[in-house]
Amino acid sequence: MLLSGDVKIGLAIKSADNVATVLNDVSYGDRILIKFADTTNTSTIISRENIPFGFKVALKNIQKGEYIIKYGEVIGRATEFIGEGHLVHVHNVEGLRGRGDLKMVGEKN
Repeated sequence: MLLSGDVKIGLAIKSADNVATVLNDVSYGDRILIKFADTTNTSTIISRENIPFGFKVALKNIQKGEYIIKYGEVIGRATEFIGEGHLVHVHNVEGLRGRGDLKMVGEKN
């Protein structure tokens, strides 16, 4: 079984988020307790790789091309499949915020 060490903490702002920010350095196999700021619900995932403090972890499998949701907002798009418990960062996400060449989801002319 992959479980190791103490439970680590991840924070997601909205229950619709598909990523959370880890509040500890996380090692492969660590249990991450996910707390949501908008509800009392929690969930637990298993880390599938080392994730540094302050970085994002996938809360579910994210398909290539699927939006990355953080703070209840689209912040990017997956450039490859990202499995639950994996690091979500610039190597597997195309940023969509602050780009003058793209319209954000729901943005009007």
